[in-house]
Amino acid sequence: MAADHTFRVWRGDDKGGDHAEYTVPAEEGMVVLDVIHRIQASQAPDLAVRWNCKAGKCGSCSAEINGHPGLMCMTRMDEFAEGETVTVSPLRTFPVIRDLVTDVSYNYEVAKTIPAFKPGPKEADGTRRMYQQDVDRVQEFHKCIECFLCQDVCHVIRDHEDNKQTFAGPRFFVRIASLEMHPLDTNDRTELLHLKAGLGYCNITKCCTEVCPEHIHITDNAIIPLKERLVSEYYDPLAWVKRRLSRQGGKAAP
Repeated sequence: MAADHTFRVWRGDDKGGDHAEYTVPAEEGMVVLDVIHRIQASQAPDLAVRWNCKAGKCGSCSAEINGHPGLMCMTRMDEFAEGETVTVSPLRTFPVIRDLVTDVSYNYEVAKTIPAFKPGPKEADGTRRMYQQDVDRVQEFHKCIECFLCQDVCHVIRDHEDNKQTFAGPRFFVRIASLEMHPLDTNDRTELLHLKAGLGYCNITKCCTEVCPEHIHITDNAIIPLKERLVSEYYDPLAWVKRRLSRQGGKAAP
């Protein structure tokens, strides 16, 4: 049996807006995206919302539901108490285009700055080999669906717009980790992490891990190991001496 639910949905564009209230019936088994579609069909045909697969795999329907970043297609209506008002807002970290649709192009600009996978030469028999444990280590990172919920909740860019120029964000630390930890990759991205990607700004609050719909251990398995690499590269005195010697052709500094 359908029961009426009150939804407060943000309506507006880059010039401003506010939440509009809708009362809409929802049947058992529906998710928030179903209700948004019902509002479109019955009360607000001009309501803008981005979605694609409705199966939690495309990352398109990201929104803030009662203040919590999540996928509308994976948030079930039975998670809310009876009579509870459900508020749906666009991702706060990114500029609004219209209604629930935000401009996430910042993320694609960051992606362009990351050097791609570059394998070394093949072995004598024409193959490349790696251990299964190395495969397992990076496999987790490839589950990312680019919903950008981790980017949205990260306070470094959520609360400081100017940091977007010098901070890549958790989604791209996962991307860099998947490359840096790949045993066949030969590119070195430590300078990128240290300078342009701004890994040092992250204070590992784990808010990104908490909202990941694919349950990637962003902080523990990607960010912290990358931070350890930077410490070894830039702040370990033995590593500093080694770099100094290598720049001088193996001769000790005067």
